[in-house]
Amino acid sequence: VQLQASGGGLVQAGGSLRLSCAASGSFLSGHTMGWFRQAPGKEREFVAAIRWSGGVTYYGDSVKGRFTISRDNAKNTVYLQMNSLKPEDTAAYSCAASRSLITSTIYRQTSYGYWGQGTLVTVSS
Repeated sequence: VQLQASGGGLVQAGGSLRLSCAASGSFLSGHTMGWFRQAPGKEREFVAAIRWSGGVTYYGDSVKGRFTISRDNAKNTVYLQMNSLKPEDTAAYSCAASRSLITSTIYRQTSYGYWGQGTLVTVSS
């Protein structure tokens, strides 16, 4: 699986951005697609994930109610719609793919075997 993330940029607090992660190279059924972020000087943090089959979604506590993860099966693309952005959302956002079917593991970056490059999101106050 090859992953290509895009859509980052500079936005004012309260604004919105949509990130995209295009996947290619392997059939995604059975995978979980996730978004993680890493701010300077901080550890990588789970943001959201979606089961490719069935579309069940999961969110980190800090983004619940503001971010929405979705997928487009035809385009093999996962999206992260980010609304009500805050300066603390500033980070490099990376998409990843996991073959794990165990729910408790999808929050852990070590469960993801495929990673795309990061796309930088900067939220100004």
